[in-house]
Amino acid sequence: MPRPRMIASRGPGIGLDSRRILDLAVGSAALVISLPVLAVTVIAMRLAGDRGPFLYRARRMGFDGKPVVVLKIRTMHEGLHGPGLTSAGDFRVTRVGRLIRQYRIDELPQLVNVVRGEMSLVGPRPEDPRYVDLSDPLHRKVFMVKPGITGPAQIQFRHEGELLAASDDPERLYRGVILPAKLRIDAAYLDRRTVGTDVLMIGQTVLALLPHPFARASKDRRIP
Repeated sequence: MPRPRMIASRGPGIGLDSRRILDLAVGSAALVISLPVLAVTVIAMRLAGDRGPFLYRARRMGFDGKPVVVLKIRTMHEGLHGPGLTSAGDFRVTRVGRLIRQYRIDELPQLVNVVRGEMSLVGPRPEDPRYVDLSDPLHRKVFMVKPGITGPAQIQFRHEGELLAASDDPERLYRGVILPAKLRIDAAYLDRRTVGTDVLMIGQTVLALLPHPFARASKDRRIP
């Protein structure tokens, strides 16, 4: 008999093998396609005078509640310390980094995590362990599955930085309002998740990043 947490990680109507095949096929192809983008990004960083490391390794919550090292393009100046959350206009972000973050280019290296089997294409955001409480049933339901590069909460809160920047206490806003809202969205998605919904979510992500009025969500939308 499978453990309850494994049932939650698979979702209804989909086998673990089917999702892994999707992750490997799409993830591998996307990684190859993204190589020129990554190369151009490296060149842009060097032309802007940024001589630091290209990749940033972040410790995040992974499958089955175990930590995983997530790969991202470094978008901040080296040696600067600050809060764990990044608000819009954060002084630590480089000029090139702002453009990279706007189009989520910084998350392309996570395709390596997907191919390795540490992440999925679609799933909850790989959260910082300091904001996770596995004793909470909602946290446990969401953070016991594989984190994803994209997901419903990640799309709806892609302007999270603006929300944090408008708050006098970003940490309190994130812990008390934004994170609970994102968890409810992800938990609802996990209850009805299939291969088909994952494919649609990938398509919605691409549309959301395109610079046209139909893809741009209002930045002043209310938190659900």
